[in-house]
Parts: sequence; C-alpha cells; structure tokens
Amino acid sequence: MEIKVIQAAPEKRKTKPTDEAKLGFGKIFTDHFFTMPYHAGRSWHDPLIEPCRPLQLDPSAMCLHYAQEIFEGMKAYRGKDGAIFLFRPTENIRRMNVSAERLCMPQVDENLFLEALTKLILLEEDWIPHGSGTSLYIRPTMIATEPALGVHPANEYLFFIIMGPVGAYYPEGFSPTKIFVTEEYSRSAPGGTGYCKAGGNYAASLYASEIAKKMGYTQVLWLDSVERKYVEEVGTSNMFFVIGDELITAPLTGTILPGVTRDSVIRLAKSWGVKVVERRLSMDEVMGAIADGALREAFASGTAAIVSPIGLIYYRGREYPINERKTGSLTERLYNEILQIQYGQKDDPFGWRIKIADGSEAQSFP
Repeated sequence: MEIKVIQAAPEKRKTKPTDEAKLGFGKIFTDHFFTMPYHAGRSWHDPLIEPCRPLQLDPSAMCLHYAQEIFEGMKAYRGKDGAIFLFRPTENIRRMNVSAERLCMPQVDENLFLEALTKLILLEEDWIPHGSGTSLYIRPTMIATEPALGVHPANEYLFFIIMGPVGAYYPEGFSPTKIFVTEEYSRSAPGGTGYCKAGGNYAASLYASEIAKKMGYTQVLWLDSVERKYVEEVGTSNMFFVIGDELITAPLTGTILPGVTRDSVIRLAKSWGVKVVERRLSMDEVMGAIADGALREAFASGTAAIVSPIGLIYYRGREYPINERKTGSLTERLYNEILQIQYGQKDDPFGWRIKIADGSEAQSFP
C-alpha cells in the first residue's frame, strides 16, 4: 500500500522546544502522526501521514468500554554526525503483533509498519533532539473504534503512531532510585495479559504506584500474584539483581513483558562472560542476599530509561540500601554500552542498530 503524506502548513506547525534540558517525558508531540483504519472484510487501508489532530470517536467505541487497546514504545536517536538510528525496531513490531493476537486485534504487516515509521520520523527529523540521552520517543498504538456495545472482538480499529522529543525518563536521571515492594496488589496473573503491552495492564498498576509515590518511592516492585513472594517486574520495567557472580532476572512465563531492552541486557552481559540466570527469585532470597552482602547491584531495564539503577528497597516496613545506594559497575557499563550503540558511537556486533538516514538524507525528505 502507498502511504499518502499530507503536510501541515508552515504557519500551523508547533514551536519546537529550545531547552533540551527541560524536555521531560511524554508532554511534547510533533506536528504529524500516522493513521491507518481497519474494517472487517477490508483489512487495513488508506495509510496516511497527516497533521496531528484530535481523534473523533463515537461514545460507544469499543476501546472505551472493553479495553481493546495496545501500544508500543520505541525511540529514534540522532548521532553526532546527524545520522538517525532506530534500535531493534522489528522486535517492537513483532511484540505489538503478539499483543494484538492476544487481544483479538488485527496484526499489522511488519514491512508496512516499518515503512510508515521511517517516513514519519524523516518527515519530523527536526524534532529529534541533539543532547546526550535525549531522543524522539515513538508510540505506536491500536484501538478498537467500532461503535457497539457487547463483549466481543471489534470489527473496526485504528492504528496510529505519535512521536515526541524526550529527555531523561526518571526525575532523578541516571542515579539510584528507591522502590516499594507491594504484597497486597498484583500487576498480572498466569494466563492473563502480562506479556502484552495492553493499556489495561498499566491502569491496574496505578493504585499501588500512587501509594508508593506518596511514601516517597519512585516505583513499585511487583511480586507474583499466586504466592506473593517471587519478584516479577518493577514499575513498567524488567528487574535485574546481581547476586554473587550471577545476574538474575525473572523468566518469561507469560506474566511479565518480554522487554527488548531486557533481551539486550541479557545478550550483552553474556557476551562479556557474565553468568546470566533467568529464574524465579523470592523476596526471602533477596533479603538473605542483602543480609550477607551477596546482593551487589539491582537495576531496572526498559525502553524509556534504558537501565535505571536501584539503590534502596522498602519491604515490610523497612528500608534496605543496595550497594550503599550507589550505581553498580555492571549497571553503569550496560547503560553506557547500550546508549553508545543506540547513538552510533560504538560498534554494534549484534546488528541491533538500524540507520534510516544520514544527516543530508534526513534533511532532504520528503
């Protein structure tokens, strides 16, 4: 399918931010977005890049009632020479299609998805910030738009992609955060949608997250929903512990998100000779490792923050510092390595980085 492009008139384009130190996360958006509707019997059709506008939905649109909604999180990076890079975009595309299948939504052709994404980024090239650690955040989303009540898969959908320049995800930046362990609330359950990026998963996490924030903690450490003892995720990210000579993270059993950054961390660490173990890890074991000094580092991984060090855990009324609340050496090495690969500052032995344009090519589109 040919992707049609309608550009916003110059006088209607937004003023771009001038202070990249104040970008924040998820508050500023570019001038254009990509849209593509789906109708049963017709499949996906009329792919379009157009000026950003409010969506028009019927009050009975099924996404508003039955939560048929999924999304992804990706980034575009500007290298020092002006080149534009994506980091493992096909993994995000495939994961979105896995989410779509689980929620009975139509999948999007990988090649069309990547073509639309690339064209949109190149059109909005001037929005990609230049500063270290900054990027253009990309949010592909799919919603059920059919105007109907009744619990069944919708017959109409909208796939769209919005983007915006971002700075550091966490207010503290790359410094150790404090996390709150909840035994009362759960994020997902076996047989559920924990492995999908579905909006409902995040809505279910808000209550416990607000409790944690009111108590002064950055994120919630989620435990399994059956025994309430095994570590699963932290906030919206995957969780890692360095205990002894092992890097430990929860296995992919359907209750946690198969993070692209998680996989990158595992593969990088293994290439350095680190012993990586994917297994269930109980809070009793974590507490024991803190007590005997075996727990050396802890960090979260995800697209938004890349790698975020954890310096303190609140559990059952007590605070437990980790590594004297300092960033661990492996955590910092992983962060720097992934960051430099993403920005084209280092060799990419895994073939993760995709260059979609050099500086001159980006400036010449469309």
